[in-house]
Amino acid sequence: MANSIFELSAKANDGLDLPLRTFEGRVLLVVNTASKCGFTPQYEGLEALYKKYKDKGLVILGFPCDQFAHQEPEGDAEIANFCKANFGVTFPLMSKVEVNGPNAHPVFYYLKRKAPGFLGGRIKWNFTKFLIGRDGKAVQRFASAIEPREMEKDIEAALST
Repeated sequence: MANSIFELSAKANDGLDLPLRTFEGRVLLVVNTASKCGFTPQYEGLEALYKKYKDKGLVILGFPCDQFAHQEPEGDAEIANFCKANFGVTFPLMSKVEVNGPNAHPVFYYLKRKAPGFLGGRIKWNFTKFLIGRDGKAVQRFASAIEPREMEKDIEAALST
């Protein structure tokens, strides 16, 4: 298993491989997202956080996932267009992934082991959020119902280290 999330990579929404070491030394907020979920309006709050803190070192990575009630049925291009048109999303979106089960993306395998949550090694629903420190190791997990603005103090603390 990776010692740091920066040892991993993911496929960006445009299909290109993105080594997460690109973000080394920054604070990451990794979110499994969906376009047809009751929590979808959180895109707006996530974008507000990104705009407010990106110059201080925050990177938000949205990982669309269709494992929960088929709430992300579209392809990568459609997802990107939806997020931009409806919520003005400018933070990086990744290619659609699985977050649970044998085909879970390595990023989520890593995050679930570092911050298991109430269901142990599973993600309960869309918009589960993981805050990763500048070291790529410190991980804090937030449930779907936690609004982005409620994480602001934790983000500021991570950015100050």
